[in-house]
Amino acid sequence: MIRLGLLRHGHTAWNRAGRVQGRTDIPLDPEARAGLAALCLPAPWDSADLVSSPLSRAVETARLVAGRAPAQQDALMEMNWGHWEGQEAARLRADPDADHRDIESWGWDYTPPGGESPRDLRARLEPWAAALPRDTVAVCHIGVMRVVLALATGWAFEGPAPFQIKRNRLYVVEIGETGWRLMPETVRLEARVR
Repeated sequence: MIRLGLLRHGHTAWNRAGRVQGRTDIPLDPEARAGLAALCLPAPWDSADLVSSPLSRAVETARLVAGRAPAQQDALMEMNWGHWEGQEAARLRADPDADHRDIESWGWDYTPPGGESPRDLRARLEPWAAALPRDTVAVCHIGVMRVVLALATGWAFEGPAPFQIKRNRLYVVEIGETGWRLMPETVRLEARVR
C-alpha cells in the first residue's frame, strides 16, 4: 500500500482575481510565499518522496514547505483549460455562448474549448500513481486533485463533490491492489520552527 499526499500550490495573483490559470505559468504571489515559508510538512511526510507539477507555482510551494527541490512530473501538470485560460471565471459563467459549467456538472468527458477533459487528465495520472515506489507528497493543482480524489471516492464529476479542497493541508489517498481510498482526515502543514 502506497500513500499519496496531495498538496495544492499556494495562491497566485490570478487565483485571487478569479482568473482561469490552467497551464499558464503564473508564480506564487508575495503573500503566498511569505505564508508558505512559515509552514512545513509534518512527520512522516517530511521524509516522503517529493514531486510537483513543473509549473513554477507548484515547484516553489514544494521547495518552501519541504526545504528541498521536488522532482518535477509532467503527469501532475494542471488540466489544460484551452481558450479559457487567462479569462475571469465569473465572466465565462455569465456568457451564455461560453458553455462554461461548474465542475459539478462536467462528468468525465466535458472538455473546455481547446482544452482537456477530466478523463484526459485521468489517463495520465493513473499510470503515474500506480508506479509510485513509496509514500509520496505531490504538490499540484486543484484540477489534478479533483481527478485523484474522484478516483478515490467514486465521484464522477456529477453533483456535489464529497470533498472540499483547501490549501495548506495534505489530502491522503491510499493506493493499493484493490483500488484507491481517500483517508477521512486531512493532514495540516505545521508551523516551521525557527
